[in-house]
Amino acid sequence: MQYRTIADTTVSAIGLGAMPLSIEHRPDESRALATVHAALDAGVTLIDTADSYHWHAGETGHNELLIARALARYGGDTSGVLIATKGGRGRPGDGSWTVNGAPEHLKRAAEASAKRLGVDAIGLYQLHKPDPAVPWEESVGALRELLDAGTIRAAGISNVTTAQIRRAHAILGDGLVSVQNQYSPAVRNSEPQLQLSTELGLAFLPWSPLGGISRSSLDGPSGPTSRGTAFHRVAAERGVSPQQIALAWLLARSPAVIPVPGASRPASITASAGAAQLDLTEAELTLLNHEPPR
Repeated sequence: MQYRTIADTTVSAIGLGAMPLSIEHRPDESRALATVHAALDAGVTLIDTADSYHWHAGETGHNELLIARALARYGGDTSGVLIATKGGRGRPGDGSWTVNGAPEHLKRAAEASAKRLGVDAIGLYQLHKPDPAVPWEESVGALRELLDAGTIRAAGISNVTTAQIRRAHAILGDGLVSVQNQYSPAVRNSEPQLQLSTELGLAFLPWSPLGGISRSSLDGPSGPTSRGTAFHRVAAERGVSPQQIALAWLLARSPAVIPVPGASRPASITASAGAAQLDLTEAELTLLNHEPPR
């Protein structure tokens, strides 16, 4: 495994997106735990979760509790694992997602997440999505209060514009360490946010990083995937999977990038972790960079 940094914390260059282990079409608990353990065995030290990663009503925190159990039952050392969780979204149980960026809600949510994870302070707490009903400065101000109170050690923001990154950075200073936006071979409209994150020294954690290559868990079993792209051609020449090429391409975009691909099977995260060992040539990168998003 290769490594990158989030502020002053060293983490694996590939993280585990734990959402598929708790939402619709989730695996049984034994396979879910085995998937987390396979990630740890492969050297993954960043696990991305959220209080809203659950399926049914009344399951808030399902994924956080699952991750806590997986770490507790792992036979090896987990002291170097960074758990990044998020607050500010909800799931009523009908398949929809809600948004709540009210400061009091975020502070209560962070305290509840810390309790579920069994930690005194959350390593990285991310505002899941801006709430159009709440001024951005108020939501980010809640993160500032959580930092000052010691409830969280570092803050991140997700699904944001460049203007929102700049405003959050002005409020949080060094307390802001990451940005998490959708970015993949198929979805590249967060390029300005990636560039700004690199400029400011923030980690950029692309969610759904395999878009266009693999179905997202949010797509369901019938979601579309592409075939015959440059990613598939390079993969065939290399004798590896298109998913590994996509992750290697993301890593090459910027030293700030730390992809967090989702997985619901041990084999999936083991393969994803292996992408950190792939060094793409300049010719391959040129080809992939010019592949039009699909």
